[in-house]
Amino acid sequence: MTIMVTGGAGYIGSHTVRQLRQRGDSVVVLDSLEFGNRDAIADTPLVVGDIADSHLVTDTVLDHDVESIIHFAAYKAPGESFENPGRYFENNVAGTAALLETAHRNGVKHVVFSSTCAVYGTPDRTPVGEDAPIQPESPYGESKALVERILHWYDVCHGRRSVSLRYFNAAGAAMDGSVGEDWRVTLNLVPVAMKALLGAGPQLRIFGTDYPTPDGTAIRDYIHVDDLADAHLKALDYLSSGGATTAFNLGTGTGSSVREVLAAAERAAGQAVPALEAPRRPGDPVALWADNTRARELLGWNPRYGLDDIVTSAYQWHKITS
Repeated sequence: MTIMVTGGAGYIGSHTVRQLRQRGDSVVVLDSLEFGNRDAIADTPLVVGDIADSHLVTDTVLDHDVESIIHFAAYKAPGESFENPGRYFENNVAGTAALLETAHRNGVKHVVFSSTCAVYGTPDRTPVGEDAPIQPESPYGESKALVERILHWYDVCHGRRSVSLRYFNAAGAAMDGSVGEDWRVTLNLVPVAMKALLGAGPQLRIFGTDYPTPDGTAIRDYIHVDDLADAHLKALDYLSSGGATTAFNLGTGTGSSVREVLAAAERAAGQAVPALEAPRRPGDPVALWADNTRARELLGWNPRYGLDDIVTSAYQWHKITS
């Protein structure tokens, strides 16, 4: 049986494909290559196309004997989602609904879904657990929350079980230096900081310095991409062993401010990140970090890397590839 990875040529997807293949799983990638990179998945079979193309998805599932799907393919910039919400609802929600229906009709048993901590908005307390209210503050977060509800009903109606993995802030590069993030197609803090640090982009903008936090900047839970990839394998194993449809937080359980991330970058590079202060962005919570107890207990997942590991691996990757 084969695992189909949608968006598998993207950042987190390519790290997950690499780990799946390292443990001997059969994998096929479905990716539009709008943001993906063919080279990031080496010789893994690749089908280029759209998740909403039912004929293409059907052919891929049947040709490769697909049993499970890891679904990464989505747009993921909260700020952009305010500017063009329809793009997010069409791709992230309608596209996923089409994918799930086609997968169901063709007998796919399990889905591991790339969700986000953005479904929580600004939580009432931190660390935030999976039982916190779902109250997204951006169309992006709303699109992920809607897909989680769709997955719930596919289980209720059809018995198609799934795991939604609510990522906190993915960052870093593979610890062996084999693959990393393409800073040309991301607005995430760490690669943007690397771009400024290595002189390949403008000064980094610190969005908001007046938050009610110790240093005035927003706090997030940064999780190494290798740890995230590992969680997807464990989520597949959980479903294969009969685990129920559910959601898990994927974070380290530790919050770091923007300024703390920049300090880690300075330690890695031996120089400060060129930065300037800017107003807050809409849809950015003040502070958000994970209670990851359920993932530890039910998946047997334990993040191995901390902030300095994350930033140093990113710096080494971008220094070599820039």
